Amino acid sequence: MSTEKIADEIKFAYWVPNVSGGLVTSDIEQRTSWDYEYNVRLAQTAENNGFEYALSQVRYEASYGAEFQHESTSFSLALLLATQRLKLIAAIHPGLWHPAVLAKFGATADILSNGRFAINVVSGWFKDEFTHLGEPWLEHDERYRRSAEFLQVIRKIWTEDNVDFRGDFYRIHDFTLKPKPLNTPERPNPELFQGGNSTAARNNGGRFSDWYFSNGKDFDGVTEQLDDLRAVAQAHEREVRFGLNGFIIARDTEAEARDTLREIVEKANRPAVEGFRSAVQQAGNSTGNKTGMWADSSFEDLVQYNDGFRTQLIGTPEQVAERIVAYKRLGVDLILGGFLHFQEEIEYFGERVLPLVRELEAAQPSTVG
Repeated sequence: MSTEKIADEIKFAYWVPNVSGGLVTSDIEQRTSWDYEYNVRLAQTAENNGFEYALSQVRYEASYGAEFQHESTSFSLALLLATQRLKLIAAIHPGLWHPAVLAKFGATADILSNGRFAINVVSGWFKDEFTHLGEPWLEHDERYRRSAEFLQVIRKIWTEDNVDFRGDFYRIHDFTLKPKPLNTPERPNPELFQGGNSTAARNNGGRFSDWYFSNGKDFDGVTEQLDDLRAVAQAHEREVRFGLNGFIIARDTEAEARDTLREIVEKANRPAVEGFRSAVQQAGNSTGNKTGMWADSSFEDLVQYNDGFRTQLIGTPEQVAERIVAYKRLGVDLILGGFLHFQEEIEYFGERVLPLVRELEAAQPSTVG
């Protein structure tokens, strides 16, 4: 099954460093900070350098290099109020949020930001975050069943009155939210992102979300996920957009970019990476067909904890731009970028890489067969 279309223009997001430790679990220098002042400057830089979205991470306690964490929804709202155009995607966990409570927060954040709030529903991979808070840790597919209900409930609350919902995880009785978030022809409700790799994640994405986020993948991995996702979406008469994680190392020469990758891996914090590996690979392998996130990730892949090196956005500006557009041809709508030195590298990307992407896009046909 071929992809249906090429995105009009591929969009770009960046990982908000609202947790300490940077985006690679390595002792290499990372010129970044998790504090608010740094993040305000970074968000303003990003929106002025072609980035349309930013994703705030969700961590509730120290884990694998992330000793300190700012909460994702409140931090996203703070950044929305410090920017003009950037859309903030707050990662959240069903099971730790009730969908109606989050819907209320989200409506307020959306109105205050003139329609720039979004959420990324994370079904959960870190068992300790639930058990340490006294919450049940569900089996993998049950976590995704809960997320499916969460997505349905929050969309209904944001768009309907007198909501009733009878599920296995959530019961809503004649509930009306006022005020609701902004409703426009382009976006009837705050955008709903949902990530994962497993069959359960793809089913949720195809049936209930607006966007599907994938961990880092090569061309074959992206094609396989897109085919499954769009088959589910078509069966339910829906369209879902696709976002791909990628760690971006754009340098003046390919040798410099490859040397940077080599140094990151050589200086990996091995105990932290191995700890993360043992925590997440059991989650991926717990799915029936072992297609969950991180199920087949190598040690090197996990140094960037969302498999960002696999996307191979590493090289000169020309090489990175060409690979981005190749992903676009497959049907990728958004690149979620991570960086070693956020502020300066987002500026470099906006000045050196993004114009080449737009040139290559303009030279390509708008559809594929």
